[in-house]
Amino acid sequence: MNTSKILIIDSDIENINKIKEIVSDKSYDISYALKIQESIDLLKTKRFDLIILAKDMSSVDSFKLCKSIKNTPLLESIPLIVLVDHEGADNLEKWYGLGCIDHIHCPLRENEVQAKIKHNLEFYKYKKTLKISSWQNKLLLSETELAQNEMVYILSAVIEENNLEAMGHIKRVADFAKQLAVLEGTLTEEDVKTIYLASPMYDIGKVFIDDSIVKKPDNLTDEEFSVMQDHPKFGLKVFENSTSKLLNAAATIAYEHHENYDGTGYPRGLKGDEIHIFARIVAIVSVLDALLEKKSYKESWSFEDAVQYIQEEKGKKFDPRLVTIFEEHLEVFKELVD
Repeated sequence: MNTSKILIIDSDIENINKIKEIVSDKSYDISYALKIQESIDLLKTKRFDLIILAKDMSSVDSFKLCKSIKNTPLLESIPLIVLVDHEGADNLEKWYGLGCIDHIHCPLRENEVQAKIKHNLEFYKYKKTLKISSWQNKLLLSETELAQNEMVYILSAVIEENNLEAMGHIKRVADFAKQLAVLEGTLTEEDVKTIYLASPMYDIGKVFIDDSIVKKPDNLTDEEFSVMQDHPKFGLKVFENSTSKLLNAAATIAYEHHENYDGTGYPRGLKGDEIHIFARIVAIVSVLDALLEKKSYKESWSFEDAVQYIQEEKGKKFDPRLVTIFEEHLEVFKELVD
């Protein structure tokens, strides 16, 4: 079970210690900052599920700090509670206007602190799961409808709402996957059809990762990469309640396409044949497509350079048997690119 992470920003160490004492039995992961710069450093390096902010800090304009937090894409959805005394209660309307979701009175009262923290942590968790549930509702359709109509609809919605890659990119991943599945030799016609329809959904979990990370033009920080590594789990959640064979395949691909053949991948560190054949196929073709794509942070690779990279990762990132099949039919994939 994930431990809820709380950040307390207050120049009064007594308030901080009192809050920690009140919730000491809840196993929360509590960090605190006595100064503005400390809070900024923590917010840059650690993820939080709740922020508690004192209305007054030495040499700090708390209103500006609150506004800054709510104007930062990575932080804006985190619930923010303000600590107020009787004088500060007059400014509650302004606090709520800046994006605070709740307040706690000072002097601190045990029942209020416990209730407000518990309620807002649960609300934040609910908001995160609600977005996933809304996508699941779109997927409660018959497999035939999905195959014929709804897959295109869902993909279009993802692209439009989250500005992901163009439809041509998604179709090329599907075409690559279908071709490699045909050449693989052991998969049935139904399997080939399934991977063709399910493979475009391999990165749908990124819908639930903040755009400032997904679209960042520079290298990700360790913290940002840790967040990005959650997208296979989110992809699984989108499909996990479906009884459709097609969507079960999409769930497997979304969840396992970053597993490496040698066991060094994520999220579970699966190795070799522990990784589903569909995911092993998509691992190769999604990387091929990504290397060929021009992005804000890189130029497009030549087909030959992309092939060389896949060959170098043979037996490490990628299934060596599938890479051999790929190598033996390079002209087929080159035609799909051209």
